[in-house]
Amino acid sequence: MKLAITGKGGVGKTTLTALLAQTYADASRDVLAVDVDPSPCLAGALGFPTELRAQLHPIAEMDALIEERTGAKPGTVGGFFTLNPYVNDIPERFSVLHRGVRLLEMGSVDLGGSGCICPESAMLKTLFTHLLFRKDDILLLDMYAGVEHLGRATVDFVDAMLVVVEPTRRSLGAAAQIKKLANDIGLQRLYLVGNKVRNEGEAIFLKAETPGLPMLGYLPADLKVQAADRLGIPVYDYAQSLKSATKKITETLNKLTYDEVME
Repeated sequence: MKLAITGKGGVGKTTLTALLAQTYADASRDVLAVDVDPSPCLAGALGFPTELRAQLHPIAEMDALIEERTGAKPGTVGGFFTLNPYVNDIPERFSVLHRGVRLLEMGSVDLGGSGCICPESAMLKTLFTHLLFRKDDILLLDMYAGVEHLGRATVDFVDAMLVVVEPTRRSLGAAAQIKKLANDIGLQRLYLVGNKVRNEGEAIFLKAETPGLPMLGYLPADLKVQAADRLGIPVYDYAQSLKSATKKITETLNKLTYDEVME
């Protein structure tokens, strides 16, 4: 199962990704979590030990590796370099494993269609495509708001995009924009996940104001999320209310993907 998690900044994309990753790992699934955010912080949400986090480096910042694989120095524009560098070894070689979750940090450069044509962009585009074509049991992509990393050639390999929203109109407005961008490239399997929901009224608001997307589930507002971050421990272990809510979300996801296969 390949899931992309996105939404407006600060809504809890990384929190949801960490919760999903550990939930699936605890169910004995093989999990590869990929931090695609320009400011990676998934390792912290997962509670990776300091010594493992020190081994993580965003691929986009590995200048020597990028030059080796593309034939050009990062930051150069124009000239000749390999547009499809070898990346098959990167997920295992540059990821770290903790409690059944393998984590890779991609980092970011402008990957949009009109963005930079440079060695680091070629490297990340090729790596991203490779990840989508791999036969991982569970692939989780912690993305930033938007669908810039997805293209028409790879969209069929994403089982679903989860758009995290708060019970605010601004957050729902961002979800509507993401839906349009996703639909433009042919991605139709989008679901909302409500986060920081304090009461039934806020859940009703989200369900009533959804931008035409089905609601997959809700994560309750829980101050233990911030406490876990301060303590440097996994949010999955510390916020039991979110742990149980995430289990329900994964059960729904499993049923949805199973139904699609059977159709």
